[in-house]
Amino acid sequence: MASIHPTALVDPQAQLGDMVSVGPYTVIGPHVRIDEGTTVGPHCVIEGHTTLGRDNRIFQFASLGGSPQDKKYADEPTQLVIGDRNTIREFSTFNVGTAQDEGITRLGHDNWMMAYTHLAHDCQVGNHTIFANNAHIAGHVHVGDWVILGGFTCVHQFVKIGAHAMTSMATALGQDLPPFVMAQGNMAEVRGVNLEGLRRRGFSPERLKAVKEMHRALYRQDLTLEEAKGRIAELADTHPEVKQDVDLMINFLMASTRGIVR
Repeated sequence: MASIHPTALVDPQAQLGDMVSVGPYTVIGPHVRIDEGTTVGPHCVIEGHTTLGRDNRIFQFASLGGSPQDKKYADEPTQLVIGDRNTIREFSTFNVGTAQDEGITRLGHDNWMMAYTHLAHDCQVGNHTIFANNAHIAGHVHVGDWVILGGFTCVHQFVKIGAHAMTSMATALGQDLPPFVMAQGNMAEVRGVNLEGLRRRGFSPERLKAVKEMHRALYRQDLTLEEAKGRIAELADTHPEVKQDVDLMINFLMASTRGIVR
């Protein structure tokens, strides 16, 4: 059975799994589903067509499933879908999607979302990410697995951030940030490769070397983007063990629509 504080307002149509805990003065709407083991703190609002998976921890004053900050939104039944084992800290705001995209804002599994983080409509965030305090992403942004956004990072709408990328504090990101790359500044400039993060995730010396080679091709060898893609693709031919990392980079570059930080 769910544990609901007497002062919480939970709509009778909301679906709450076993061992869900709802704190004082929290409001949960009729189209919300919360799976077992999730804890919702006091003074939260969870509304809209919102689904939360298992074992999430939602801290006080979070607002999840609110309408998009988009003038085109006309109360369509769009969704916010949150996976399992996420930590969502105070005053975070996550909006549902819009009919102009696929209609779903997604947050994957095992993410760490610090205070005041914002997920706008139609964002797609992967797994194991960290958004530091006041990191904000605008509508339609795609964020890969293991990304770290420094505090006060602001990301322009439609930007893509590749897996294992990282930004420093107060970065303004207006173009796509390739996998493995670290960026800093307003506007963002590339500062290197997230080697320490990759080591912590068990990347072998061969894979780390390939990541460095990809970075050199993109940023250090005065190549055009097309030339850099060709140089990167060659790495998989000579070192098959790094094919997954090369494919990740090539696929990202091919899918880029706003141009990359370069």
